[in-house]
Amino acid sequence: MTDFELGEVQARFADLVWANEPISSGELVKLCQRQLNWKKPTTYTVLRKLCEKGIFQNENGAVTSLISREDFYSAKSERFVEETFQGSLPAFVAAFMSRKALTDSEAEEIQHMIDAYRSGQ
Repeated sequence: MTDFELGEVQARFADLVWANEPISSGELVKLCQRQLNWKKPTTYTVLRKLCEKGIFQNENGAVTSLISREDFYSAKSERFVEETFQGSLPAFVAAFMSRKALTDSEAEEIQHMIDAYRSGQ
């Protein structure tokens, strides 16, 4: 089972992997050094932890994802709604809208999603 909790550092690292996969572990070390100012042991420690969470794998020096960025955040969102709002998407939307008004374009985009869902697209 995938652990859907990522700290800020792990999330930045995960985004780098998702944006550059497949990537060799050596290239990942170089990328993390440039982007995050990390040393090699830090990269491998964070990679190992995210492999243990079931998000990535490091096979023969090639780092790839076991779950896409979109699927990861989709599942995390679903879990949040399930745990916080007893699975009720309308309750989540109502809570969200009580603190933040939707723009006309956001409301239109959501309406398009609902229409597409209803038409089976």
